[in-house]
Amino acid sequence: MTQSRRMLVLRAVVEDYIRSQEPVGSTALTREHDLGVSSATVRNDMAALEDEGYLIQPHTSAGRVPTEKGYRYFVDRLATVVPLSEAQRRGIREFLAGSVSLKDALQRAARLLSEITGQVAVVASPSLAKATLRHVEMVPVSMSTLLAVVITDTGRVAQHGLTVSVMPSTEDIAHLSAAVNNQCHGLSFSAAADLVRVIGASVGYDSVHSVADDLASAFESMALDERASELYMSGTSNLAHSRSWTDLAPLFDALEEQVVLMKLMSNLSEETTPSGVGVSIGSESHSPQLLHASVVSGGYGRGGVVTTDGKPQQDRSGFAEEQVESRTEPVAFVGSIGPTHMDYATTMAAVRAVARYLTDFISEGGAQD
Repeated sequence: MTQSRRMLVLRAVVEDYIRSQEPVGSTALTREHDLGVSSATVRNDMAALEDEGYLIQPHTSAGRVPTEKGYRYFVDRLATVVPLSEAQRRGIREFLAGSVSLKDALQRAARLLSEITGQVAVVASPSLAKATLRHVEMVPVSMSTLLAVVITDTGRVAQHGLTVSVMPSTEDIAHLSAAVNNQCHGLSFSAAADLVRVIGASVGYDSVHSVADDLASAFESMALDERASELYMSGTSNLAHSRSWTDLAPLFDALEEQVVLMKLMSNLSEETTPSGVGVSIGSESHSPQLLHASVVSGGYGRGGVVTTDGKPQQDRSGFAEEQVESRTEPVAFVGSIGPTHMDYATTMAAVRAVARYLTDFISEGGAQD
C-alpha cells in the first residue's frame, strides 16, 4: 500500500463527502474514481486512513467521513487554487464595477460572495490605522467649530469637529488646507500629524496655529484606530437551509460576537499562503461557536500586479487569473463562513477573486462616499 495512493483515496473521500454530505463507502469510491485498484484495496486504505485520524466511521456498517485532519490535508494540497472561469470573473468585475462608493463596493462584495458560495460572507471596511491621507477639507459649521472632512486612500471618509476660540478667515483656512494636502498627501496619519504641527508652527500660519494642532490630534486618533468602521455581512439565511443546522446553530452567536470573528478573519487574511487565502477548520479557530464551521479569509488593500515573468502589470485585461500575481498590502479582509464540509476549492477561489477586485477598486482610487 503506497502512501501516495492512500492520499488519493483521502482526496476522493473528501470530494465525495463535500458533494453528497453522506458517508462514503469503498464501492462507491471505486465506481466514481479511477483509482486503479479493487474495492477491497480501497477499503483497506480507508481503514488505514481512519487509524491515522484522517477519516471516521460514524456507524459500524456506514461509510466514512473526513475529520478535521482530513480536511486540513485536503485544503493544504489546494496550494494552487483553481481560478474561477472567465464568465465568473467577468460577472464579479461587472457587478463591482457599478459601485458608487467604497461602502457600496463592500456591500456588493458581501452579497456577491454569499451568492457564489451559498454561505455567509463577511467583508470588513478598512481601518483608519492602515490608511493614508488622500485629502482633507475644513469647513466652518458654526462660529466656533470647523468640520474636518478627511478622505483616505482606501476611499473611507472620516469627520472630525475642531473647536476654535476665534474663527480664522476663510482665506487662512484655505491656506492651511492647501499646505496640508500638498505636503501630507500619501502619508500615514501618524506622519501627517507630525507634519501638520510643523506647518502650523511655521511663519504665515499664526492665525491657524491652534487649528493645525487640533487637526494633528485628530490625525493621531485616526492613526490609533485599528477598528474596521463597519462589517458587511450577507447570506446568514443560508444557514437556515443547511443540513447541519444543529451543528451550525452556535455560529449565529459567533456572528453576533463580531469582535472574535473579526480578529480570527483578520489574522487569517494576513497569513501568507500559496493559495492567497487563510483557512481555519473547526477547532482550529479556538472558538466553541465555530467548532463545526470553517472560515476562509483573504486580505485586500493596496497593491499592484505582476505577471509571472516578474514585470509590473497595471492592467489585468487580457491576462488569465493564473498568469498574474498580486502584491497586496492588506488593509482589511473579505471572507466566507460555512460548515466544515464546505466546497473549499470554490470558496477559496471566490474569496481570492473578490479580494483581488476590491484591491483593484482601492488601488485605482475607488469611488468616494
